Amino acid sequence: MSETTKAPASHPIDDDAAALAALGYKQELHRGMSGFSNFAVSFSIISILAGCITSYSIALNSGGPSAITIGWPLVGVFVLMVALAMAEVCSKYPTAGGLYFWAGRLAKRNKRQWAWTVGWFNFLGEVAVTAAIDFGAATTMMAFANLVWGVEPSAASTFGLFVVLIVVHGLLNTFGVSIVSLLSNVSAWWHIIGVLVIVGALWIMPTHHQEVGWTFTHWYNGTGWSFGPYVFLMGLLMAQYTYTGYDASAHVAEETKNASIAAPKGIVMSVVISIIGGWILLFSITAAIQDGSDKGIAGLLTSATGLPPAQIFLDALNNPVMAKFLLFIVCGAQFFCGMASVTANSRMSYAFSRDNAIPGSRLWAKVNKRTGTPTNSIWLCVVLSIVLTTPALFNTTAYLAVTSVAVIGLYIAYVTPVFLRRLDKSFVPGPWNLGRWSTVVGWIAVAWVILIIILFVLPPVTPITIDTFNYAPIAVAVVAVLSIVLWYAYGKRDFMASSAEAEHLTMAPEKLLEE
Repeated sequence: MSETTKAPASHPIDDDAAALAALGYKQELHRGMSGFSNFAVSFSIISILAGCITSYSIALNSGGPSAITIGWPLVGVFVLMVALAMAEVCSKYPTAGGLYFWAGRLAKRNKRQWAWTVGWFNFLGEVAVTAAIDFGAATTMMAFANLVWGVEPSAASTFGLFVVLIVVHGLLNTFGVSIVSLLSNVSAWWHIIGVLVIVGALWIMPTHHQEVGWTFTHWYNGTGWSFGPYVFLMGLLMAQYTYTGYDASAHVAEETKNASIAAPKGIVMSVVISIIGGWILLFSITAAIQDGSDKGIAGLLTSATGLPPAQIFLDALNNPVMAKFLLFIVCGAQFFCGMASVTANSRMSYAFSRDNAIPGSRLWAKVNKRTGTPTNSIWLCVVLSIVLTTPALFNTTAYLAVTSVAVIGLYIAYVTPVFLRRLDKSFVPGPWNLGRWSTVVGWIAVAWVILIIILFVLPPVTPITIDTFNYAPIAVAVVAVLSIVLWYAYGKRDFMASSAEAEHLTMAPEKLLEE
């Protein structure tokens, strides 16, 4: 990685605004985020304390301890390749639109169509991720309430708490970028200190730990499939589900000082720190499993808590108060994760609306003059997330079918500009770039995403029933069809057609540089 040019030391805000104007956009959002705050937004959305805990059962059931402790760093290395490749493009085009804008600039032909398709996968993927994060937070908090106060969770109470959480996140984002920046910083430290507290408790308090060899090699298969490599690959989905949302650093680029360097660094460092912190957390939780037999692991998967790590806390610590405290730390992390997701989602939808992509774009593209935030866009994302989660009131399977587009949709959006950048031989890197490693890293990233998209659409367990069927292919097909229909309905006419960006998209890279 290298920095071919240094950002000027003076007047970074003015320089950032000028760079944004060169890309065809006026500086409207309040640019008050530091580089650390930019990193903190992505780090909060990845949220190792949320993702690792809530998705733990996926790998525990599909490969067991070995899939957890080996799978996390293995997936992490390849995700880092994706993040590095994305970061290089982000440095060149640090705009709130992020992925769809990059695709439009990098495509050789049909630029607006590439931007449109990537934008819709990114937009709906982020709405689904926001819904999944806050619904997951509500589920965990209800489990916490059950342990502490004996509150009996129900579909209605969980959904009600979800609505309260996402409305609070909407309000916090509405108050302005300063409070979002502050809470993002708090979130980063909450995650770091929270992991240290949980890891410390799991190593100090239990009287028994599993041997290192067991933690790395023990195999458990509760999927019904008999082919070991397939089972292990399905177990990798735990890590892959968690490693999402780091594009947030790009979406808040227009609110970040020295964005062409700070935003790409935020993307990469959020993944790097998550790889390290997540592995330490997962290894510690797995080593604290008290009964390492198949029967013991099956018991964790069917725990009354509904959350295997919570049951591990209870079993290993032999201290209900401390176990509840650790679960409280996880609840706090999920709260911050949801807040950051609303931030990234609203900024992307604001930018997408600015280019006339979403019905009612003129309304969603408005910026509150007092707070410097896209208030209308924030509440659009909140309402859409609530609508998307409504099926959970009646059928969890239906809800999972709708939100299954979250990860696969996002990764389709992640890899498309990376792929287009590899085909664009005239691409001139920005201040932050990969130098001679760019080609190797880029193609590894493309190959990995193709592999995980295949994994995402395969059935994780057998027998396949209405409740175990993988609905991801259907969800992705729906998004693809929706984007095509909307393109011909109005996108072909209106998308980027009335902005300075439409002019830019038809220019050659050499002409852009002259400007």
